[in-house]
Amino acid sequence: MSVLILCHFALALFAAPLVRRWGTRAFLVLALPPAAAAVWALTRWSTTAAGGTDTTEWRWLPAYHVDWALRLDALAELMVLLAAGVGTLVLVYCASYFDDRSRQLGRFAGNLLAFAGAMLGLVLADDLVLLYIFWELTTVFSYLLIGQTSDHKRNRRSALQALTVTALGGLTMLVGFLLLGHEAGTYRISAILADPPPPSAALSAAVVLILVGALSKSAIWPFSLWLPNAMAAPTPVSAYLHAAAMVKAGVYLVARLAPAFAEITPWRPLLLVLGSLTMLLGGWRALRMNDLKLVLAYGTVSQLGFLTVLAGAGGHDTGLAATAMILGHALFKAPLFLVTGIVDHATGTRDLRKLSGLGRRLPAVCAVAVLAGASMAAVPPLLGFAAKEAAFQTLLDGSTGDRWALAAAVAGSALTTAYTLRYLWGAFARKPGVPDTGVHPVPAAFLAPPAVLALACLVLGPGVPWLQDLLGAYAAQFPAPDHPYHLALWHGVGLALGLSAAAWAGGVLLFLASGPVLRVGHALALRSADRVFGGMLLALERTALQCTGLVQRGSLPAYLVTTMSVVLAGQIAVLVVDEPWTGTPAPRLWDHPTQAGVALLTCAVALLCLGVRRRMKAVVLAGLTGYGTALLFVAQGAPDLALTQFCVETVSMIVYVLVLRRMPVYFEENFSRWRRLMRMPVALAGGAAVAVVLWIMAGHRRAESAGAAMVEETAHHGLKDVVATILVDLRAWDTMGESAVLAAAAVGVTSLIYLHRRTDAAEQPVLPLPGDHPHAALRTGDEPGTAPPTAPRTAWQASRSESAGLPSGDEGAPERTWLAASATLAPERRSLVLEVVARLIFHPVLVLSVYLLLCAENLPGGGFVAGLTAGVAFIARYLAGGRHELADAVRFKAGLFTGLGLFLSTATALGGLGEGTVLHGWTWHGHLPVWGDAHLSTAVLFDCGVYLLVLGVVLDIVRALGARIDRQIERAAPRPEEGRA
Repeated sequence: MSVLILCHFALALFAAPLVRRWGTRAFLVLALPPAAAAVWALTRWSTTAAGGTDTTEWRWLPAYHVDWALRLDALAELMVLLAAGVGTLVLVYCASYFDDRSRQLGRFAGNLLAFAGAMLGLVLADDLVLLYIFWELTTVFSYLLIGQTSDHKRNRRSALQALTVTALGGLTMLVGFLLLGHEAGTYRISAILADPPPPSAALSAAVVLILVGALSKSAIWPFSLWLPNAMAAPTPVSAYLHAAAMVKAGVYLVARLAPAFAEITPWRPLLLVLGSLTMLLGGWRALRMNDLKLVLAYGTVSQLGFLTVLAGAGGHDTGLAATAMILGHALFKAPLFLVTGIVDHATGTRDLRKLSGLGRRLPAVCAVAVLAGASMAAVPPLLGFAAKEAAFQTLLDGSTGDRWALAAAVAGSALTTAYTLRYLWGAFARKPGVPDTGVHPVPAAFLAPPAVLALACLVLGPGVPWLQDLLGAYAAQFPAPDHPYHLALWHGVGLALGLSAAAWAGGVLLFLASGPVLRVGHALALRSADRVFGGMLLALERTALQCTGLVQRGSLPAYLVTTMSVVLAGQIAVLVVDEPWTGTPAPRLWDHPTQAGVALLTCAVALLCLGVRRRMKAVVLAGLTGYGTALLFVAQGAPDLALTQFCVETVSMIVYVLVLRRMPVYFEENFSRWRRLMRMPVALAGGAAVAVVLWIMAGHRRAESAGAAMVEETAHHGLKDVVATILVDLRAWDTMGESAVLAAAAVGVTSLIYLHRRTDAAEQPVLPLPGDHPHAALRTGDEPGTAPPTAPRTAWQASRSESAGLPSGDEGAPERTWLAASATLAPERRSLVLEVVARLIFHPVLVLSVYLLLCAENLPGGGFVAGLTAGVAFIARYLAGGRHELADAVRFKAGLFTGLGLFLSTATALGGLGEGTVLHGWTWHGHLPVWGDAHLSTAVLFDCGVYLLVLGVVLDIVRALGARIDRQIERAAPRPEEGRA
């Protein structure tokens, strides 16, 4: 089972290249995984029909009792056959529906196959958390499929609406799952059904929350508005998601939990009332639609309400009828959607007012539609008739509430007959005054998938007893009555048949009186739910904007003061109420007088920051406080922390300086003296409160320190540096998370800088600044007096005279250049001392970074510090030679280092699965020629990934805030011709 699910996702990853290579024929390849799943399910028919199960279990999160648990029983068997079987036919249908010129076809194919895999996982999941994961995957993939044509506003809005409704319902359901798991003591669905928790208020709340998710997924009122709007999706999506798969997920969940919770308040009243109301509202609305897809969409809403009534009734016979109706609905509604797509392709319209005479022009298509439509209207001898008879009879034999639901079901069936006739008449009948519609020929391969489904309705009508064992195995989970119902095409003349005849007659009358029905419908129509939803979103947006305007004033000091005041007030309240300092040992002022001196100097520098008006001076003073903190680490005997602090402060100060070049020299906000006096105490009190809290926390430690255990564990592995071992081994999960956050933050910052990157490619070349050498623009190919070269040139490709920055003819006496691209700078902007220093320290600093990386097991260092050190080396070359020098120093994009580092760390972590646990460590010991005895551990590999990631982040930031701003300054500078003018 796991392999089948994973095959869907694995092949979905290759959908785009397959489509590019084979065009629409790739859909035939993509249909293989769902076809294999359907065949596998058929081989398990006899086992599940006999009440047996197939299970797969893998301990996933044992601490939280969450497992990868899959289970195939009778209900799952039915749903797998529907999801996989209909999914296979829809993918085959796509090969004819689309053409090779369709936009983003590869992405669509991958999303559709991945949705099929998620649906397969949903119906097989035997763990509540796992079911929720697949549940939300279907939500995400449906969003992508509905919004396939994203350049249309309607598609974007419909996709967002479906995502909003179903995702909110899913989150509500998750809370219900957690409550249910807590009450039951397990998240295993089969265990909960076998031994349900006793009734309680918490259990009732969990049931209601779960039903909210199920009802929103199956478009039950008041969540039904998203399904008709989802018809903006391509027709294959409507046929699969909205007839056989996604919308059935909510009904499936109700049917899955009904054996255990049908007696829990308010299960039955909620489902019977909302299901009946949805059945009537959806059917009535379908009579007023002129788009064939919308007729089917509202009809689907109506019949989902009917399915919810049957599944929620919670009885043996109604459960049997519910499963029969689930199968029947998928087999007649999916081909009708597919036929609608064929009609749209052949005629170019789905408006039933414009279609005429298609029954004669497309007789085979008409025959398939009539067959599926007759099953939807429950005409014998089709499967729809047998399922509808079972539903009427079981509701008739049920409780008083079931009989009220039966009345609604009969009325809903009349509406079903009416809109079925409207669909068939509108699509295929010849209408007076409307010319016959021109059509394109329909290939047999195009019609084959809906024909197979429609024929299944015809075959399974008389053959419905074949389904008794499988569907009866699900119904057996409910207490059996004295005379249980058995599926059959004919049960003789009885009240159920009379009700069916009444529904047919009522439907025919409603169809014949379509004119008055339309007028009455428009007169009784309330405000559209879609408009109500749009109004609610607009009101929410306006409220959010008003709240944002109220609290977001654009003043960073105001934000800081507000935040610190709230935090400070909370801390002071806790300190005053609890008096936690009682029994806390008095703090030592210092362990060594050196610490006191460094601390006083650091505090003095911090206080100087409060009165500074120049930005650069504030940055320097803030950096000095960081260096002072690093000195405190040194005095305390923490060289790893000190080294990290020094590197971070150095890089941070350089980044600040780069940013300040584009900012005013002075702070622009003018503060009055009283406002400054108000803010200073807040800042000082905030720092004092943090110090007091740290003192109390340290003084109240009751458990033994973990330091001794970590030192012992580190020594056990033959290592000495405890800090590095903690980062890359003992707490490697934290390091992985922090690395991912660091990479995401760097990508976000640089993305803002490069927001207009596409337009920059078409911009004019950057001209030399006043005073620059004539060849300063050699990278852009705009050398004065010459035509632009065919390919961009680099400093390494320049001649000796160009590298030296000399005019042509002066090659005989070249000036020595210490850096390759320094000649691109004007003389007054160059610093010979800085160039010499950068040239001399660059390679030693890189070697030092590698040393810090490799010695971290026994000496201060590590991947983070080493990456920062390497970044400082490249920063030195940038500061000395400018952006061209940085480009020559690093020929690869910074993102390559970031991605490679993240990949290496993640791969090392996942490699531990070979021993059963993520991040499981191992060490290789061996002998290398020349080197001698050596060892290599996963911690070193993990640290190498951190090294590359940090280096990539530093380079990315320097390129964005340094080279990018350099280019903006050069572009804004006056041209030499303008200066002469």
